[in-house]
Amino acid sequence: MFAFPAPFEARERALLGSRLEELLTYATPTPARGITVNGLRCAPDVVAQGSGLPLASSAFCPAAFTLTDPDLRPGRHPWHHAGVFYVQEPSASAPAALLEVQPGQKVLDMCAAPGGKTSQLAAALQGQGLLVANEYDSARAEILRQNLERMGVPNAVVLNEDTTRLAAAFPAFFDRVLVDAPCSGEGMFRKEAAAAGQNSQGLIDHCAALGREILDNAAALLAPGGILVFSTCTFAPEEDEGQVAAFLQRHPEFTLCDLSGCGFGRPGEPNRAGYDFGAEKCRRIWPADGGEGHFMAKLQKSAEAEAALPMEPARKKGRGDRKGGSAKVPAEWTDFAKALFPALAGRTVQVAGDWLVLPPQTPLPSHRLRTLRSGVPVGKVMKKRFEPSHALFMAWGADCTNREALTLADPRTAAWLRGEEIEARTAQNGWCAVLVDGFPLGGGKVSGGRIKNHYPKGLRNLG
Repeated sequence: MFAFPAPFEARERALLGSRLEELLTYATPTPARGITVNGLRCAPDVVAQGSGLPLASSAFCPAAFTLTDPDLRPGRHPWHHAGVFYVQEPSASAPAALLEVQPGQKVLDMCAAPGGKTSQLAAALQGQGLLVANEYDSARAEILRQNLERMGVPNAVVLNEDTTRLAAAFPAFFDRVLVDAPCSGEGMFRKEAAAAGQNSQGLIDHCAALGREILDNAAALLAPGGILVFSTCTFAPEEDEGQVAAFLQRHPEFTLCDLSGCGFGRPGEPNRAGYDFGAEKCRRIWPADGGEGHFMAKLQKSAEAEAALPMEPARKKGRGDRKGGSAKVPAEWTDFAKALFPALAGRTVQVAGDWLVLPPQTPLPSHRLRTLRSGVPVGKVMKKRFEPSHALFMAWGADCTNREALTLADPRTAAWLRGEEIEARTAQNGWCAVLVDGFPLGGGKVSGGRIKNHYPKGLRNLG
């Protein structure tokens, strides 16, 4: 059995008794690795049959697979560059699916980075409604923004904020809220040595207090009748069953939903909360179940719950609403869109600094929060010419009227991802979308039978 930290093992032995070895013995000899398919691009069977990756079905989500080759580097695969899938530990794909997101809803991922669960929510929305993805840490928020761009999400707003300010800005606004809470990471012991080294009661207490604050803010953000899913990747009682039990005491307007029919994992455990609040309705994924460790609870707010009154969040120095405003649509964009993206030509355009942005069609109320992205920045007008963005091609490249069609077997695909100029065979002169098997790899400019490469340098397969 994997050598867990001694204090952790002592705690779990007291809680689990004779079940310790059964539940904490990993089902796989090495940490499980997997991918989750982006439903905005294709169905899971397309990836299973056409990607060439060694995959096995996952028990945790219909869109997820486990990788059967522990040495594979899926992040270099062209379909990964095209946002067809997200590299994700298989059991981490479970919480988002429990939220039951439907197209057209307003959805919030409160602790969203690096973006795997967010991309699942985006796929469920199918480009309709509104997805707000928030991350408090600014560096991780930028990674989140980049991942959502790669996945071609058209209706996301990426925020870099404290959850208390979110609750003040958008009371009772969202139909669905996901809280994948910052936690002590006991489910990461085998994957990350640092998780085992920093494990302590002090860290658990800190994470439990932070989780409590985030959950209370989530309750304020959720509309009456809405659904909240809470998850962690830890086993600590204070952060899991104890956290949910205390939340229900503070928020009688919420009901704990039964996850016993979800098809994976095992029931939550009453002794971890000190009393039975219905813990068996929660769900745990133990190492024995094929994952590294997860806890999940699903809660529904009463339809009769009183909606909170909006509050004006305090303005922070250096922070402001970056959504921009509507402006006269530049002719350069209109002409470009009519020629290459006719379905976008009639859409509302906003201005954010030098950028033209297509905002989500479901608006977010006006706010003063730090915004990294609101919709899709489509490009800039420079010297009376429209210069399209990488984000435009990643979101709608498959609909572009001028396309260069590559395949996985085409050597030009690898050359493109290295940043090289490639031969044009299907695209005409001017801007074009470059696609691999119909999935977007960004844009380039054709001249003289060659495509100048505009794939961002930081994303290329180098070395």
